[in-house]
Amino acid sequence: MITILNDNFSQLNELLHEKTFSKIFILVDENTHEYCLPILLGNMETDLGFEILEIEAGEEMKNIQTANQLWEILTEMQADRKALIINLGGGVITDMGGFVASTYKRGIQFINIPTTLLSMCDASIGGKTGIDLMHYKNMVGTFAFPEQIFIYPKFLETLPFKELRSGFAEMLKHGLIADKAHWNQLIQIHKLDVEAVTPHIQTSMDIKQEVVEKDFHESNIRKTLNFGHTIGHAVESLCLQQGNPILHGEAVAMGMISEAHLAFLENLISEEDSKAIIENIQRYYPYLDISDFKDEDITALLLNDKKNIDSKINFSLLSSIGSCTYDHQCNQKNIIDSIHFYRKLNDA
Repeated sequence: MITILNDNFSQLNELLHEKTFSKIFILVDENTHEYCLPILLGNMETDLGFEILEIEAGEEMKNIQTANQLWEILTEMQADRKALIINLGGGVITDMGGFVASTYKRGIQFINIPTTLLSMCDASIGGKTGIDLMHYKNMVGTFAFPEQIFIYPKFLETLPFKELRSGFAEMLKHGLIADKAHWNQLIQIHKLDVEAVTPHIQTSMDIKQEVVEKDFHESNIRKTLNFGHTIGHAVESLCLQQGNPILHGEAVAMGMISEAHLAFLENLISEEDSKAIIENIQRYYPYLDISDFKDEDITALLLNDKKNIDSKINFSLLSSIGSCTYDHQCNQKNIIDSIHFYRKLNDA
């Protein structure tokens, strides 16, 4: 399912030779078109015809309009049910490409080749596809496994620092919810760069994959992967709504800080653990200014979170470092206090 590619991409070429695909479509954005596509095409060996599908980079492009454009292109190019989509990019590309593939003609096969740390460790793994709706994150989507996920760590060398740091947030989350040793190793990193994070990518992928295998349709334990994402998604959606999008990992880092404090307020973790978590996350992530967002703006989005049941906000909150609860319904005042807590960090 997940394969680390060697420098000549032989594992990808073997799959292309073994399967009977009719045509290949490679989905990229302008960044992966420039930096990653030449590497892929320079190593890909196939007699099949292929087409490049390019969309603009950014979360704001992850919408039904973009999906519709891609469906129309596939139709115009007479893609049949044996066509293959290769998603070459970060989380937006793998989310969008997977969604388009899983819905076009009721499903065609797709491969994910993630090019960012976030997509390698999280977004491309697990069989979730999705697009945003009315500024709500991943409101429309499917559960669909890719034919294969190929990881080429050298793609990380093309990333701006902010993108690397964004993906690191998901790695920290994996440690916090499932593997204290992984968390402890990650917080020993003093200079965040490709060399420092690469040895830990496999562990993060394994954690995500293990959780997904236990609960593909997110009925129970998979919900723990949403730690940091309830408040984080709300803030990310508000930034998108304002026309000032932030990186997903920046929102998740902010969400993990607020929700670590919320776990303390809910008597799930000690104040000592909460402070240690928050201080370590703050080492890597600058303060995110949320002063423009009213409490009611944030809570309105929380109430429409897709994880909710019976209009009750369900949180995934830590029960210790390395363990996480899910479907936890919090005291409303504690939720607001956890948001206020984050706001005040800028005054500290």
